[in-house]
Amino acid sequence: MENTDPASAAIAAAKDVMAAHISALNDGDEAALAATLHFPQYRLSGGRMAVWQGPEDYFADFRARAGDGWHHSEWDSLDVMAAEPTKVHLDVRFTRYREDGSVLGRFRSLWVLSEIQGVWAAQLHSSFAP
Repeated sequence: MENTDPASAAIAAAKDVMAAHISALNDGDEAALAATLHFPQYRLSGGRMAVWQGPEDYFADFRARAGDGWHHSEWDSLDVMAAEPTKVHLDVRFTRYREDGSVLGRFRSLWVLSEIQGVWAAQLHSSFAP
């Protein structure tokens, strides 16, 4: 039976964006990473709202936040909290790793992905990660 839930396509698009995001992040591909984000991009962490107007500083800022020794990250879970045809909220759990595979930290965050002018990308996230 075909899925007729109007949010199912949105959920699939949001999860595709998240897969592309983690791949680009781990590859250090700034252009591909920027393609997974709407700008301005918003991030709430530690009681501070960061806003990036464009992609030029996003990756450098991530490297500073991830800390010395960061090699790659992996999504542990991407759970849908709410979805509609043009917006999806994801409860995200992820782990940051060193090159030897040891864990730097495990974190939880809320990601909001949206379709703007036909493009799916992350619009904002609130994270417990530094």
